[in-house]
Amino acid sequence: MIWTPGVARTARRIAAAAALGGGGLTALGAATYGLLLAEALVARRAVGRPHGMEGPPSDGVYGAFGGEPLRMAMLGDSISVGLGTSDPAETPAVLIAHGLAVIAERPVRLTVAGRSGATSAELGEQVDTALRARPEIAVIFVGANDVTSQSRPAHAVRHLQKAVRRLRKAGAEVVVGTCPDLGTVRPIAQPLRWVTRRWSRQLAAAQTVAVVEAGGRTVAFADLLGQEFDTNPAEMFGLDRYHPSAQGYLQIAYAVLPSVCSALELWPEPRARRTESIYLAAAQAAEEPGAEVSATRVAGRATGPHGRWVTMLGRRPGMRPNDA
Repeated sequence: MIWTPGVARTARRIAAAAALGGGGLTALGAATYGLLLAEALVARRAVGRPHGMEGPPSDGVYGAFGGEPLRMAMLGDSISVGLGTSDPAETPAVLIAHGLAVIAERPVRLTVAGRSGATSAELGEQVDTALRARPEIAVIFVGANDVTSQSRPAHAVRHLQKAVRRLRKAGAEVVVGTCPDLGTVRPIAQPLRWVTRRWSRQLAAAQTVAVVEAGGRTVAFADLLGQEFDTNPAEMFGLDRYHPSAQGYLQIAYAVLPSVCSALELWPEPRARRTESIYLAAAQAAEEPGAEVSATRVAGRATGPHGRWVTMLGRRPGMRPNDA
């Protein structure tokens, strides 16, 4: 189902509300809240519990190379810490760090500031932790808990944008994996599944607008990065049927790694990009797993009649950096 025009309008409203300090749209109308709450309780009973409440400790230096390590920070929620895995090597942060080390031919010093269960409102403390490590690149995965906790979208987007601005001001490049499509999660039944899918994509589009405006770039998680999660849930989801499996985290890491390397100028930007206004690109990216959105200029101008100019690259889910 394609909601691009409506998602674009919603992204604009949420971004405007965030900029003005307003609450913006609520996730659900009061008339449907009781029904959806009942569905959520059923889903909670159906979803198992992952291994522990946090991912395995992953801070450290990765890559058997000489030279001064690149400094990378990972922020966000349970996906950022690899909840459900027991081996640090299976977490997305370590997978990205290893890939970055190979491309840069330098070791990577990784600091993981993310926390399971975190919402965008908690990014401030994580940025405090990350900045102590003076990161050159910061990766943020956040949004799912803003959906499940009924956070106001504009409130969540405002906190994310503030986090990106602080990191950029400190000199770090920033790549944000936007809110995944929670409609992919099988234990969530209708109509909650449809509503969470719609709101997840609206939030992801608004996140894209906010992040690009703050100087970062985004990678669309959409339906958790491809048809594999929808067609092979037993392989791509962990035992709790909510968080990714080791194979799922590998898919996520390979989707984000090319954008991390591009942000650090470790290889030329791909030529196969299209230029759009920011709101349309944000809506399109919310529907396209792995799509990257970043700021650009057209005829020397950063903005056009419909907002900031951006470029959108449709990366294939699971692609390796040398495929870019």
